[in-house]
Amino acid sequence: MKLREYFEEHPNLKYIIFGGKGGLGKTTLSATTSYWLSRRGKRVVVFSTDPQASLTDIFERDIFGKGEVEIAPNLYALEIDADRRIAEYQEEIRRKIIERYGEVPPEINDYIESAAAEPAMAESATFDAMVELMTSGRYDMYIFDMMPHGHAIRFLGMGQLLDAWIDKVVETRKKAAEYGDVAAVMSGKGSLAQEDEILNELEFIRSRLDFVSNVMRDTEHTAFFYVLIPEEMAILDTQKAIKMFGEFGIPISGVIVNQVYPPELLVEESTPEFLKNRIRMQQEHMKRIKELFSDKILAVVPMLDREPKGLDMLKKLAEMVYG
Repeated sequence: MKLREYFEEHPNLKYIIFGGKGGLGKTTLSATTSYWLSRRGKRVVVFSTDPQASLTDIFERDIFGKGEVEIAPNLYALEIDADRRIAEYQEEIRRKIIERYGEVPPEINDYIESAAAEPAMAESATFDAMVELMTSGRYDMYIFDMMPHGHAIRFLGMGQLLDAWIDKVVETRKKAAEYGDVAAVMSGKGSLAQEDEILNELEFIRSRLDFVSNVMRDTEHTAFFYVLIPEEMAILDTQKAIKMFGEFGIPISGVIVNQVYPPELLVEESTPEFLKNRIRMQQEHMKRIKELFSDKILAVVPMLDREPKGLDMLKKLAEMVYG
């Protein structure tokens, strides 16, 4: 099946996710797909959750931290400023502490500052932005250049951990309710009102994680494409990703093989030997890719002779990918 046919056979698709390692072209394919869908009359937004995102470069527009920017009719792009969102989150925490206690103790402030420096905070801020966008209802189609699969798996796994944790908190809360505030105080966990507030916060976080997890399992409305190139490490990573996502009940809709040199160059005398060696290597890996993913290959995208930047190049690439 071709990629275009996949879309035609799944008319109710709403969320399109491109996964894969960084540097393999998933941001480019996300932008290309958003361009193609917008030209077909869909109101589309493309959002990169990859910290190495380059939508600004691809669209040749400074969209970083500027919200949803209109690139062309029906086509919007979003690159969040994770640092700014973290700063806003820090201020929100400080505000809640001040509302409750009147001031932020220096040691607590130090903790808030140090916690914000953790890489997971940036991922969390990006994830929150992703959920906000998905639930906005402002677009017909949502295209996501997904963060590397290790990070995505961690978020999905976090949902399961929270399930067990929240269930335990709820159980404790019910027991505390039977004995009133005395039991809560004896447990050293503060008042029941405080517990309820914490529980509500955890439930909110769980609901957002569950929302994304459910969306990724919904094959009627979601397509999850994995991007690889004909190199051994990318092949191994794809095998691993398919297995890991499968353990979470998330199927891969198909794979897209990117950056493939035209094998026709092998018979041209003017082709440098260095390039011929690269082509031979890729062709060997292509055999392996076809052995492993024959039923999942939806597109083989050639290596371009220039960077895929600007709408004119995206149009050409869309013609190659979608025909």
